[in-house]
Amino acid sequence: MTRSTPSSPTAAASPSAPGASASFAALPLPPHMQANLQQLGYLTMTPIQAASLPLTLAGKDLIAQAKTGSGKTAAFTLPLLMNLNPRRFAVQALVLCPTRELADQVTQEIRRLARAEDNIKTLTLCGGVPVRNQLASLAHGAHIIVGTPGRILDHLQRETLDLSALNTLVLDEADRMLDMGFAEDIAQVIACAPKARQTLLFSATYPDGVSSMAARFMREPQEVRLKEVHAATKIRQRFYEVTEAERLHAVGLLLNHFRPASTLAFCNTKQQCRDLVAVLDAQGISALELHGDLDQRDRDQVLVQFANRSCSVLVATDVAARGLDIAQLEAVINVDITPDAEVHTHRVGRTGRADGEGWAFSLASLDEMGPVGRIEHAHGTPFTWYPLAELTPAGSGTLQAPMATIQILGGRKEKIRAGDVLGALTKDMGFPGAKIGKINVNEFSTYVAVERDIAAQVLRALNAGKVKGKSVKARTL
Repeated sequence: MTRSTPSSPTAAASPSAPGASASFAALPLPPHMQANLQQLGYLTMTPIQAASLPLTLAGKDLIAQAKTGSGKTAAFTLPLLMNLNPRRFAVQALVLCPTRELADQVTQEIRRLARAEDNIKTLTLCGGVPVRNQLASLAHGAHIIVGTPGRILDHLQRETLDLSALNTLVLDEADRMLDMGFAEDIAQVIACAPKARQTLLFSATYPDGVSSMAARFMREPQEVRLKEVHAATKIRQRFYEVTEAERLHAVGLLLNHFRPASTLAFCNTKQQCRDLVAVLDAQGISALELHGDLDQRDRDQVLVQFANRSCSVLVATDVAARGLDIAQLEAVINVDITPDAEVHTHRVGRTGRADGEGWAFSLASLDEMGPVGRIEHAHGTPFTWYPLAELTPAGSGTLQAPMATIQILGGRKEKIRAGDVLGALTKDMGFPGAKIGKINVNEFSTYVAVERDIAAQVLRALNAGKVKGKSVKARTL
C-alpha cells in the first residue's frame, strides 16, 4: 500500500528510476529488510521513493524536492540503514531536522524501519529539553542521531558528540531550516563530518539558499523533483473575494457554514494569527495560534491540543506549520493569499491525505489578484469563485472542540505510561473508557484528552487520587 498522497514526477534524476507504481520488492535490499517492509505495509513505492531509492542505494548524493507526507523518511532511511555497520558502535548517520516535532516523527519511523536490524540504536537530540539527559544517553553510544542543528552543534562544541565515523548525512526540510536561520549552524555541523560521505537533501521548495547549500556540501548530486498534484475529487477548492474589513469575519462564516471538525488556517504574519484567534474566540470557536514567537513548551502544548481534538482551529504561519504531518485534517483556509504558488499548493495539500477528502478555502482581496493569477496558472485550470453571501450557519451552537486537555505534571522521567493513566482514570476513578481520548506522554508531562463535559470531574479526581501509586498534580490547558 502506498503511504502518501499521490504526486506526479516532473523530472526523474535517472532513466533507470522505476515508475511511481514500482514495488519495494524490486529494490536491492536484503531479505530481512524486505520482510520488515512487507510487515509494515510498505508494498508499493510512492513517487519520491521510486525516483530516489535506486539512486541513493547506489551511493549517489541526492537533492529531492518532496513535502511532508510524501514518504521521504523511508526514502532516506533505507539507504542510511544499508550504509550502517551494526557491529561498529559509533555514530554513522546524522539526520538534521528543523523542529523537535519532525525529529520525533523521523526517529519513530527510523526505528520501525530498522527493527529487523541487529540492535541499531537511534537517539534524538533537540533543543527545548535539558542537555543533561542527552549527555547520559550519548555516553551509552548510538548508531543514528536525529536532531535540530542548534542542539547538534552544541554537543559537537561540548565534544560529547563525535562524527568521525559518519557515512550518511541527511538534511530534512532544508528550506525550512534556512527559513529558521540555521544556515551557519548547519555549516558548522557539516565541517565536523568526514568529506567522504553520502549526503541526502530533502526540501519542499527549492529556493536559492538550498541550491547554494547543495553546491557547498554535496558531491555531484542527482536531482529528483516532484510536482505536487491534488486530485480534484479529494480536495475541493473554493475562492471567495473579500475586502480587508471582511477577511477575519469571513473565516467564522466558513467554519459555521461547512462545520469542519479540524481546520488549519494559514496567515502570512504572526499578528494576523493573533487577530484571527481573538476574533474566533469571541465567536465561541476554539482556536489556537502557532507561530515563531512561541517557545517550545507552548508549541508542544498547542500541537497536542490540536491533535487530540481539544481545539477546532489551528491558526498558523507557513514557517511554523512546516514539518507537521497532521492526520485527518478536514479543511485548510488560506486567510491570506501567499505570493508563492508553490507554497499555496503545499498549504492545500495538508488536507485530503491518504483516503480522505478535504476542503481548501481561499480568501482574496482585489490587491491579491496578481498572486491568485499565478497560483491559477500553476494549477492549470481556472478557479471557481463563490459569494460570501452563500455562507449561512449550517447548525446550531458554536464550534467548540469536543475534547478538553488535562496536563499531568510527570512523564517518562517518572516512568509514567499511557496505560497507567488510562487505568487510573477507568479502573480507579470510574470514568468510562469511551470518554477518554488520546494520551500523550512526554518527558516531563502527560496530556490526557477527555470529553469536555467530564473535564472538571476528571481534574478533581486526578488531583485527589493517584497514578501508578503516586499523587499527581494536574491542570486544564
